[in-house]
Amino acid sequence: MSVLTRSRTAKVMGAFALIGASALVLAGCSGSPAPAGSSAAAPAAEADFPVDCDKAAPASYTPEYASTSEGPAKDLTYTIGTALPVTGNLAFLGPPEIAGTEFAADEVNKADKGVTINLEQGDSGDTDNKAYETEIPRLLNAGATAIIGAASSGTSLQFIDQVIAADAIQFSPANTSAAFTGYKDKGLYWRTAPSDVLQGQVLGNLIAGDGAETVGMIILNDSYGTGLACFAKAAFEEAGGSVVSAALYNTGDTNFSSQVETVLAADPDAIALITFEEVKTIIPELVAADFPKDKMYFVDGNLANFGDEFDAGTLTGAKGTYPAVDPTSTATFREDLNSYWTGTGKPELKDFTYGPESYDAVILLALAALEAGSAEGPDVAAHLQQVSGGTGEGTKCTTYAECADIINAGEVADYDGVSGPITFDEVGDPQGATIGIFQYGEDNNYSFLNLG
Repeated sequence: MSVLTRSRTAKVMGAFALIGASALVLAGCSGSPAPAGSSAAAPAAEADFPVDCDKAAPASYTPEYASTSEGPAKDLTYTIGTALPVTGNLAFLGPPEIAGTEFAADEVNKADKGVTINLEQGDSGDTDNKAYETEIPRLLNAGATAIIGAASSGTSLQFIDQVIAADAIQFSPANTSAAFTGYKDKGLYWRTAPSDVLQGQVLGNLIAGDGAETVGMIILNDSYGTGLACFAKAAFEEAGGSVVSAALYNTGDTNFSSQVETVLAADPDAIALITFEEVKTIIPELVAADFPKDKMYFVDGNLANFGDEFDAGTLTGAKGTYPAVDPTSTATFREDLNSYWTGTGKPELKDFTYGPESYDAVILLALAALEAGSAEGPDVAAHLQQVSGGTGEGTKCTTYAECADIINAGEVADYDGVSGPITFDEVGDPQGATIGIFQYGEDNNYSFLNLG
């Protein structure tokens, strides 16, 4: 019998400073400490920002618990549920995320190294259709001791307490709100996507580095949208720019004319669209108002390959950000994922956003369960940091089978995934993450530019 006790002391802001330092896109990259011409221009009027950004900063929390387990596992069945967006305003992210979980579960089961995944798929929906209200109880009643999802931070916050109360793990491949860093989760909440503290820094500095002195924002009014807006605002202002207009909207809204009019009235140099799928309705209004397409900036919640959904050239030059590694390093994975997915009779994947993070979530859960010899939530959670290399020990490995062999030999495995090294910190956030910068072409699809 082995006893593993973990006390996680959250040194949150220091961790974010370290991550941000490796990913910051400085306005100085354009050759000046502030946007070109800013010294001669009259100061722009600041917007009456509709968000209290003091509340967006991550809190600090130190969960403590003890785990008693018999690892490594010999013949363990692990029921994992998913609450990913089959419906709702992030449904375009559903296919790559769902494919990632199924591909990973298939590889774990084929490896036959001590853990068998029983994957129960479910729909998170969004805060408008509230699919999670029936899906989460269904998954927990089916015996799930871990739930992967939701993609939306705002949606995850609707059921996180219910999952924690059941002593199950909630593991999101796409939640980026800083609200989760200090959430009182008993150590049961984890994610493979980095906090928006990082993406906000990259986005704000990208816009400034492109020469914009003023920016307007259209913002989804939830923990994701408002948090990302605040972090981007802080970075843009630190680079010398001004946020001159900002407008909120709520999940379920279908008309955005007033928000577009509000933002355009301030005549900003650039517009940051911090939205989900609603951007499909917002884009035509901006185009009709002759706003420059290369001055539109997208984020992970809406960066999609739109293709022929818009006239050719509609988005040429527009840019966007989302957590990613260099796509050239994941080309083989994307091919394998698409081959697996289409081989199950599903249509070819159009986007791959958060597919790697979803795959890694299942692999990490399986490895932690293997090491713990248990599928119970607290037991698995107590081993997640270690199998990611977050404790500073272990042998590097890049596949479930390779890592499982290390664990079964009585040693410590350090999994580096297809979404990056991951390396969880003390509160379940990945360290050393990177943000990709992408640009749209004439075909309204985006391609990789560089890492922020």
